Amino acid sequence: MDVEKLIEEYKIMPLVTLETSEMAEILGEALTECGLNIVEVTFRSDAAAGAIRILTEKFPNLLVGAGTVLTTGMVDQALEAGAKFILAPGFNREVVAYCQEKNVPVYPGCMTPTEIDMAYSMGLRTVKIFPFVPMGGLPVLKAVAAPYKMMKFVVTGGIKNENLAETLAYDKIISCGGSWLISGTKLKAGDKAGIVQDIKEAMKLVK
Repeated sequence: MDVEKLIEEYKIMPLVTLETSEMAEILGEALTECGLNIVEVTFRSDAAAGAIRILTEKFPNLLVGAGTVLTTGMVDQALEAGAKFILAPGFNREVVAYCQEKNVPVYPGCMTPTEIDMAYSMGLRTVKIFPFVPMGGLPVLKAVAAPYKMMKFVVTGGIKNENLAETLAYDKIISCGGSWLISGTKLKAGDKAGIVQDIKEAMKLVK
């Protein structure tokens, strides 16, 4: 499985924090119905590993990544549950090296040339830019990325439908991720129809 190729093909990546198995099942059903078979499940709740396991076992076509991964222990939990890639909010050399040892794609969060340079020195050619919009959005990223013509980016933080097309138009950005794609309120309420409608609206903008 070429994880990065799939990330680039889908172009948008829902970011969710799941608290119950029911939420995981509703999410999996909604994503499958829309044909957006990718999701980042954050380790911001104790239910993260269990949710990843439900998604990977019940929805085998779903490409599930683990987000907010801060330690090598979290990497182990994520991989044991079935996650296929790792995202982190910052650059942690130990976590990056551990993922490389495990041969799992890892996208550490970077904001500065120094962090991008550190990632490049470890062999990475795609990193996560976080927080993208609060950092300054496209103008800042284009300036920071200028010396790094070999690098590509997954951007998260402040993305919404209104700036999605403009952001994806920058050829160094392979994916826009964020929580705007999945309403936490609708997810908790079990409103699968509402979630599907929101996802499809974003998918139209990508096409």
